[in-house]
Amino acid sequence: MTRTALIHEFLHDARVPYAVVPHAAAYSAQADAAAMHVPGRDWAKVVVCFVDDRPVQAVVPATMAIDLELLLGLARGDVIRLAREEELRRLFPDCEEGAMPPFGPLYGQEVYVDVNLAGEPAIAFNAGSHVEAIQMRWSDFVAAVRPIVGRFAVPLG
Repeated sequence: MTRTALIHEFLHDARVPYAVVPHAAAYSAQADAAAMHVPGRDWAKVVVCFVDDRPVQAVVPATMAIDLELLLGLARGDVIRLAREEELRRLFPDCEEGAMPPFGPLYGQEVYVDVNLAGEPAIAFNAGSHVEAIQMRWSDFVAAVRPIVGRFAVPLG
């Protein structure tokens, strides 16, 4: 199975339209947005955290960072931490490191999306690699993923 086959199967099963767009290699959310020629506010940056030992995906615009305490409150947990590299490799075996898509249900994870991203009509994000992205309407993303939307992002320092 190809690197993105599981992602395509997930979206096909969800019956939502999307586009896969190749782009120059990029290794940060802001660089990804620039390579895709989309505003940073439309690029969905995925940060994996553990809340009470369960992995969750926190998704914010490329222009923002995560306030872990706010996310912890939204997730109704007691303890939160960022995932380590070896955990990411185990949780996303079909993805290049740092290029996981915000498809928590595919990986058995809840997805939390900040309201700043939820206000955009369309979003883009990594498609499991650093050279391909997926673009889709916000409403189609919601239909496929059913994220929990709340306020937990802060402007980058």
